[in-house]
Amino acid sequence: MSTDESSTKVRGGILLAKALAEKQIEMVYTLSGGFINTVLEGLMEYEVPVVNLPHEQVAGNMADAWARLNRKPVVCLVGPEGFANAVPAMAEAYFQRSPVIFITSASTLKRDGRGGFKEMDHNRISEPITKYTISVSAGERIAEAVDKAYDMAVNGNPGPVHISIPVDLLYSSYEPETQEGERAFKLSRREVHRPSPSPDDMHQLEGIMRDAKKPVIVAGNGVWWSGAEAQLESLAAQLGIPVYNAPYHQKVLDIGSEVSLGIVDIHLNPPSETALNEADVILVIGCPLDNLLNFGNPPLFPEDATLVCVNGSTEELADNHVADVRILGDPGAVLTALGEMATAEQLQVGSEWIETNRQRRRDWAEGMNKMLEEDGDGPLHPLKISREIMKSLNEDDYLVIDGGDTHFWAEIALNMAAAEGKRLRGVLHPGPLSILGVGIPFSVAAKMESPESRVVLISGDGAFLAGGLSIEAAFANEVPITVVVDNNRGFGSIKQQQMRLFKNGQSFKTDFRDIPFDKMVVGLGGYGETVEDMEDLSSAMERAFASGLPACINVKSKSVISPLIEGLTDRRVRASIE
Repeated sequence: MSTDESSTKVRGGILLAKALAEKQIEMVYTLSGGFINTVLEGLMEYEVPVVNLPHEQVAGNMADAWARLNRKPVVCLVGPEGFANAVPAMAEAYFQRSPVIFITSASTLKRDGRGGFKEMDHNRISEPITKYTISVSAGERIAEAVDKAYDMAVNGNPGPVHISIPVDLLYSSYEPETQEGERAFKLSRREVHRPSPSPDDMHQLEGIMRDAKKPVIVAGNGVWWSGAEAQLESLAAQLGIPVYNAPYHQKVLDIGSEVSLGIVDIHLNPPSETALNEADVILVIGCPLDNLLNFGNPPLFPEDATLVCVNGSTEELADNHVADVRILGDPGAVLTALGEMATAEQLQVGSEWIETNRQRRRDWAEGMNKMLEEDGDGPLHPLKISREIMKSLNEDDYLVIDGGDTHFWAEIALNMAAAEGKRLRGVLHPGPLSILGVGIPFSVAAKMESPESRVVLISGDGAFLAGGLSIEAAFANEVPITVVVDNNRGFGSIKQQQMRLFKNGQSFKTDFRDIPFDKMVVGLGGYGETVEDMEDLSSAMERAFASGLPACINVKSKSVISPLIEGLTDRRVRASIE
């Protein structure tokens, strides 16, 4: 371990690594740089696993994916110039509540505010997209900053936090146990605080559920981060309640769960709109009533339905002010209490309500299949591509989605496959910001966590252009992921919007050249091929799996406007973007 020549003092970077080790951080994602060398030295000494990536956004996205998969805090470590590259990853993690601890080395404290080397105000930039941000002002306070940031990341609604540490503090030397004369504290992990609902609130909720004839549950990220999916599935199955996932949120239940009926979206999953319109009680658990849920307003949430919101933090609960009943409580605690009440009273809605909604989804899926059967020859329909990919996956595999319309068509394909009983190990996709380029980092992280699972990414060509070169991370870490590029040679969703918005019916500046993405991956040492006929896609994927290499299947497709973009475009024609 590094010390100066005259004492047992250690550098600030070593103190940071020691604090992370004592917090039992299991993974650090980084781009190795001179400003963080002392931290890397400490991580090596304390044997904290480190993954080095070619770009800071890739490091942040992989940390985000790791946190989603493991539901634990993780660290993304970057230098001062890399901070700007990590900002999009911060934003993505923030809207998905991922407890990523972003640690950035900053310009020297000594020259703060005087235009020091690579100086920028990290805190002002990160504040809107993190739960908590702090600049460390003394080396003796590094451990304190880690301790508080960690607690902020995991308690209440989890989410990303940010610690900015000036480089001169990381390179200066300190007594190894110093805490600036304060009372000593232990850095070991503490239990996460999960608020229990008040007895009065639970009594009111139990009364509402007893009287419900057609209840619906909308589940969001809060249920996932609470680890309460088993309680949710058990309660819904026991009572006969259909469960819909909040759009863009982490998939809370396996897509093939008998109570899970897809996402809440009137365009991508029209049966969800019918279910909500007929519901007498709508229980929204672990998500805000934001634009994704029409702010809790009609027509998505009818006036005559009782709207109940359960949230694990006062901040999110305050935003859900339109709810008829608001309950502060950990989703797991609330679902467990409801399950116990239902068991004790042998409460059940009956099977007719949930079966009616299952049949509606089956009918809708059949209609979508008929639409595909009527699709003509030529470049492939994006829904056909996603449908074929789904057929190649099994319950041990991951599906990762990245893109605009590609994402929306893939969501439809997921729901259709779920109606047929398909199960997957997991699904990863961008959050509400729809940031392109996250697919490769998410896929590599998933494969590194589950080497025995096949990981397939369905990516739009625009998304692959945004983040495709990060596939080097798959080569460097020897993880064979398979990327299927929905190549319609342009920003399809934007093109389709323009053709409907512009008076001349044309598009402008949305086309790409015909890019051979597969050859790019082959050039890096992977496997690749181009597919133009649907009957060739399945066998191409099997060859990609068998290669044992990072692979790219470049599928020639056509741009088809998704139901969501079509509905959104119509609304924008009539009114504002909102």
